Order: sequence, then structure tokens, then C-alpha cells
Amino acid sequence: MSSSLVVTRRLWPLKAPFRISRGVKTAAETVLVEIGRGGATGRGEAVPYARYGETVEGVIAEIEAVAGAVSEGASRVDLPGLLRAGAARNAVDCALWDLEARLSGVSVAERIGRPPPASMVTAVTVSLDTPQAMAAAARAVAASPLLKVKVNAENPEARIRAVAQAARDARLIVDPNESWDFALLERLQPLLGELGVALVEQPLPAGQDAALEGFQPTAPICADESAHVTADLEALRGRYQAVNIKLDKAGGLTEALAMLAAARAAGFRVMTGCMVCPSLAVAPALHLAAQSDFVDLDGPWWLSQDWPGGVSVRDGWIAPPAPGFWGEPD
Repeated sequence: MSSSLVVTRRLWPLKAPFRISRGVKTAAETVLVEIGRGGATGRGEAVPYARYGETVEGVIAEIEAVAGAVSEGASRVDLPGLLRAGAARNAVDCALWDLEARLSGVSVAERIGRPPPASMVTAVTVSLDTPQAMAAAARAVAASPLLKVKVNAENPEARIRAVAQAARDARLIVDPNESWDFALLERLQPLLGELGVALVEQPLPAGQDAALEGFQPTAPICADESAHVTADLEALRGRYQAVNIKLDKAGGLTEALAMLAAARAAGFRVMTGCMVCPSLAVAPALHLAAQSDFVDLDGPWWLSQDWPGGVSVRDGWIAPPAPGFWGEPD
């Protein structure tokens, strides 16, 4: 039976600017894939990311180039031979997972042998700003058990300490987004220990991982920009203690599940993360998050409007979407 594939772009305005060391965004631009077959429609949504050389136009072109193969029956297993890991493959892969569930009557949770996702703690991000503004933002979400603190190389001590003092009961993840050098990372170890920071995410630029070889950090260091797919893991051993798995980097839930298993076997802790994105882009990641040490899926929380029936994020807890939203039988 042949399928139809429709790809569209969407724009999701944010409720506040989202700043990291690389810049600021005020809206999330996504690519939506809808695959129809036998009266059912599977959906997948992805975020093209400029850091990885992606644009909305480029991702749409990648998907359109394989639309014929998908319409003729190409499966999730076939996608690595058709699309590189990244946003395009993620959107198609997740749409196929959703379609399979709707046609087969077997949910994604059942197919992977896991219970349906339940509510869980997610990091809530405190965007990069002045220490005073970051303290105010942290006070507004101080009920959250886990906060992610976005910093750069400009006075990170003041920013981290401001958030820690404003939300004294929260655990902290510090995320420089590749903006530190090794000397700064080393200098901040006493502060990270004093504040009990739970994780430091990608402090050095990807490609400079060798500087971490044999380093014994106060807080575990998590690879993000350095960790996209399963094949990346071997080079990270002895350098990182954790990896951040994102569907948009891995190219969908299929590769992300394989990467999760491989990361566990290699002794890494696991974070499940996302881009700033709507619920449809987060729903598949909940199946990874339930098996992770850290969850950072507050992307929909940043939007001024989301898909109806999507996830909800409140006081640092993410609740799954409404029944039938994604990955369940019609």
C-alpha cells in the first residue's frame, strides 16, 4: 500500500527570549512531516539547527528528496541509507513510528517493551542574562527540582551563584554551550563542588574533547554537541561521564533508542534533551526520558502557544500528552 508524505514549516513564537552563549531566539522554526497510509496519519516534527549546518529550507529539501521512497514503503530501518542523522531523518522517523502505532494497534511503548510515559522531573532552563535577571528568573521557577543554568565565558561564577541563591532547593545543571576553555573549566571546579552542581554540559567546543582525557571533574561532564549518534560514543569514553541524547541530533527515535542502549553499556549516564520546540517534537523523547538519569524537555514550556493536547510542564514536572496525541493506536 502506497503512502502520502506532506512536509510543512511551522513557526512557534516564544513567550520570552531564549539566550545561550551562541545567541538568542524569539521563535522556534520547525518542520512537520505527515505520512498517510490506510486512512491513518503519522506525524513527526523536528527543529533544524544552524549549529549543525541545518536550515528549514535545507531540511525540507532533504525530506522531499526521499518522499518517493517513503511513499513506496521505505521503513524506519531504511532511513539511515536515505537520510543523514539530523532533523530531516528525525521528522520522518517519528512520523513512521506514529503511523505504525495507528495502523497496527500497538503503541510505541508496547513496541519497545516499556510502560507508557508518566509524569517526570524535567530541567527548567534559566536563560543567559545578567546575574540579577537570572536570579529573578530562577525565583520564578524555584519550585522546580532541577534547573539548567545557561552561561558563557563572561563571569559565569556570578551567574551560577545568583541562580543557586535564588533557588536554594533546586539541583543545577550548568550549560556553557561550548563557550569555555579548559582553564576556565578547571578554575570553576571549587565553585561547582561548593554548590553541588549535578552536571556540567558541553563546556568545551566539540572537537576539543581530548583536553578532557583523564580529567576528574567535581561534577560529571555531559557531552551534547560532541554526541550525536551511537558511533560517537567510543571517542567520548574517558572524557565525558554522561551524554545528552536528542532526537534532532540522532535522527529520530530509532537511532536514539540504540544510542541509549549503547551508552548504558559503555557506562555513561544519560540525559534526554530537546531543542526549543513544541510538544509533537518532545512526545517521542518521553520514551527515552523514562530511562534516563536526567531529563531536559522543557522546550514546549518556552512557547507562547503549543499543539492542543500536548505535554504540560509545571513546577519542573513534565506530564505526557493527551491520549492519542502521538504513538498510540487510533
